[in-house]
Amino acid sequence: MSLISTRARACSPSPTLAITAKAKAMQAQGIDVVGFGAGEPDFDTPDHIKDAAIQSLQGGDTKYTAKSGQALLKAICEKLQRENGLSYEPKQVVVSVGAKHTIYNLFQALLDAGDEVIIPVPYWVSYPEQVKLAQGTPVFVDAPEANGFKVTADAIAAAVTPKTKVLVLNSPSNPSGAVVDEAELRRIAELAVERDFLVLSDEIYEHLTYGQRHVSIASFGPEIQARTLLVNGFSKAYSMTGWRLGWVAANAEIVSAISRLQDQSTSNPTSFAQAGALAALTGSQECVGKMRVEFEKRRDYIVDRLNAMPGVTCVKPDGAFYVLPNVSGLTSRQYPDGDAVTEYLLNQSNIAVVPGSGFGLPNHVRLSYATSMEAIQKGMDRMETGAAELLAQR
Repeated sequence: MSLISTRARACSPSPTLAITAKAKAMQAQGIDVVGFGAGEPDFDTPDHIKDAAIQSLQGGDTKYTAKSGQALLKAICEKLQRENGLSYEPKQVVVSVGAKHTIYNLFQALLDAGDEVIIPVPYWVSYPEQVKLAQGTPVFVDAPEANGFKVTADAIAAAVTPKTKVLVLNSPSNPSGAVVDEAELRRIAELAVERDFLVLSDEIYEHLTYGQRHVSIASFGPEIQARTLLVNGFSKAYSMTGWRLGWVAANAEIVSAISRLQDQSTSNPTSFAQAGALAALTGSQECVGKMRVEFEKRRDYIVDRLNAMPGVTCVKPDGAFYVLPNVSGLTSRQYPDGDAVTEYLLNQSNIAVVPGSGFGLPNHVRLSYATSMEAIQKGMDRMETGAAELLAQR
């Protein structure tokens, strides 16, 4: 009898966390490693958010709560109305321990063995693993590099079967930063209504778009809103990654099912973290705009540097804080794919990037520019040297 369950043995580790851990281990040894791994803003959480949590702690808010406080649920509903033009009631929202936990809960609540979930490639590393943990079947469709890594309604339509239950839509995207155009998004909404499947719309990067307005697929009418599982959180827009708070807005039956599951896992999100989240939604949004402006400057710089490197090409993303350069021009018999290039860059150039194989693209690497401009400049200098060395070995 195996000590470890079948599901745990089948679950792949996160390449993002693995490369970040290796880089930190090297740094602990005194090696100067520039990290482009973690999708985590380098900005501190804004003071008014931290102050709200501190006041909550000092006021004795350290006990169990309901699944989430009514004030926070109401604030999320007001945000959806104000920013997205969407009407929800508090009973249609549940807050979980991070958006990742929210998505995990959704798949556990929705999927039975054999249910199919369409996932565009490239994808965030956790989507297919979480689908498999819920005994679902990931079905991958191409979001081609030539189209800016944007999935189309036609590609999705070709993958729909009678077993299709959910489409995962992440716009802006991790790892590519792609933002699906509004017209294409409307066609995808029409397809979901016509073929009667749900859309898990992961909108965690909605505030990080550059020259393009974010549109939620749920905004195209009541029929698609009823089929949309709108996931969001506080980690990216408010630099609250360690606070672990995410949420979903959906129909009340689905929210109720998630709540029952959460009752038997984490119960409620952390009490005083909820106070910070409430302050984030109801306080000044100036901090969000400032971070977005800085991320755009970094994006422009890193894309220009990457595209100037022989053997490297990089699509300019419309959102999030990632680039997904194609490094196939650097591969060789000795370094045959992005995984090998990643190892070379870490061990020889002292920069940590994430191999694209974890996102479904083995000839790419992902870099997060959620780090300082100084670190980006140093890292690009090192990558330029490393790319030249790899080219010389072809």
